[in-house]
Amino acid sequence: MNIALIGYGRMGHEIEAIVIQRGHVIKLIIDQDNTADLNEANLKGIDVAIEFSSPGVAFNNIVKCFTMKVPVVSGTTGWLEDYEKAVDICNKNSTSFIHSSNFSIGVNLFFRLNTELAKLMDRYHSYNVSIEEIHHTKKLDAPSGTAIVLAVGIVEQHSEYKKWCFENEEASNCIPIRSVREGVVPGTHTVTWDSEIDTISLKHEAKNRKGLALGAVVAAEFIYSRKGIFTMKDVMGF
Repeated sequence: MNIALIGYGRMGHEIEAIVIQRGHVIKLIIDQDNTADLNEANLKGIDVAIEFSSPGVAFNNIVKCFTMKVPVVSGTTGWLEDYEKAVDICNKNSTSFIHSSNFSIGVNLFFRLNTELAKLMDRYHSYNVSIEEIHHTKKLDAPSGTAIVLAVGIVEQHSEYKKWCFENEEASNCIPIRSVREGVVPGTHTVTWDSEIDTISLKHEAKNRKGLALGAVVAAEFIYSRKGIFTMKDVMGF
């Protein structure tokens, strides 16, 4: 595949290495210093764009690709108020799109375990759930998109919870999320079910960004020859 890489920070460099390792070609690199290069001329011949930029520019980046019928894999979080607009534009241009807060294969297995546990815990309301996420100090959004996906997965499976909230927010029927920003931590997420008797925890700890990069490239390979809107559940066959 000929790939456009939109966003060339640490994640972009990791993705570039995986792309080359898997036999694909980076034909276009867009970063904050050359945003004007994301245009019709440069997108010709691009098979798929992998977009890991920043919340303020992600939607426009994605739309530019769709108008050229270029499929997009996006891992940028913090812009999802425009997600349905992106879906509509994708469908109108007969191309393909997959967005995920976390493309890591391990994290997506973690998502599945989280929803299965929440389904079981709906029988045992003596347990209270909470989520903690820890990331590096340069992460722009909080809570992380991954933490929000975990919370939504619980809400969908457990009758007692209706929404997520910040740790210190006083609200009923909500899942409190604690966000920590420290050091260079790639990402640690813990879901804890606590009762007076015992505690059950699910935890995923990323050792580096390679898992995210690999998952993004695998997702690009998946949507390359398809049309429509997909999720990592489709990629992983859940």
